[in-house]
Amino acid sequence: MAKMNPGPIAYFEGNYVPIEEAKISVMTHAFNYGTGLFEGIRGYYNQEEDNVLLFRLKEHVDRMVRNCRIMCMEIPETATDIEHICAELIRRSGFKEDVYLRPVVYKSECSLGPAVKGVESRFCCYVIKLGDYCDTQSGLDVAVSSWRRLSDNAIPTRVKSTGSYINSSLAATEARQSGFHEAIFLRENGTVAEGSAMNIFMILNGKLITTPPNSDILVGITRNTIMEIAHDLLGVEVVERDIARTELYVCDELFFSGTGAQVAPVRSVDRRLLNDGKPGPLTLQLQETYFSVVQGREPKYRHWCTPVY
Repeated sequence: MAKMNPGPIAYFEGNYVPIEEAKISVMTHAFNYGTGLFEGIRGYYNQEEDNVLLFRLKEHVDRMVRNCRIMCMEIPETATDIEHICAELIRRSGFKEDVYLRPVVYKSECSLGPAVKGVESRFCCYVIKLGDYCDTQSGLDVAVSSWRRLSDNAIPTRVKSTGSYINSSLAATEARQSGFHEAIFLRENGTVAEGSAMNIFMILNGKLITTPPNSDILVGITRNTIMEIAHDLLGVEVVERDIARTELYVCDELFFSGTGAQVAPVRSVDRRLLNDGKPGPLTLQLQETYFSVVQGREPKYRHWCTPVY
């Protein structure tokens, strides 16, 4: 679990307020029905520049605004407003270290009934200090979960909705209670979806393989980043296709990607070692390149980094 060390200021109900004042009623629609959606945005402290760089801020905000359509959400803040609020929260909190932003759009009305159309929505946001969310060095021991990934026709995983994370919670808890670090979800048809809260990549015969957007996954921004830098900077062939469970046992390398996970190598699946239990060479190369990109040190992708100060 990530340690919560929040900034002193949050954005709530249209104002910047002390974090302890950013509270909702027990009657709030989102609290009762899980009708909220959120993003996770990382800011990386670049020591040479003495600045915090928000990674792919525009893409995260754009995804959240688009997903509001699915949840019938309308808020007064524009995408540009939200980008400004994210940076302003870090400035007001005075953070000059790695941080994590959590913007949330939620059904704020105190009303009964699960319908979302015509129910008032609001936007809020807070920031916390955050280093590594999981082990990115030695590798993770993971297990295929007995829980199945939600179908897009049930609760869409492409929407980072607060209610849908019960699915992730059950899988992650089961894995940890069984002595593993993380879980891998299968879909109802038995093919691989993703991790409990991160996308999955497999390296097999020199190709970087990941599950496609229609496989009940979050279409991750870090996922898209990895695919682009693998192809453009490292010259690796990238393939989006279904992955069978048994391929996880015989692949050359495996890793998770996500805003929280970043690039997290997997060393075993269901107690079957991969690559002698060590992070694979291409995984490590991608990880090194990714960290260079998010720190603003790759000129080709500098436009992905928004300076806060």
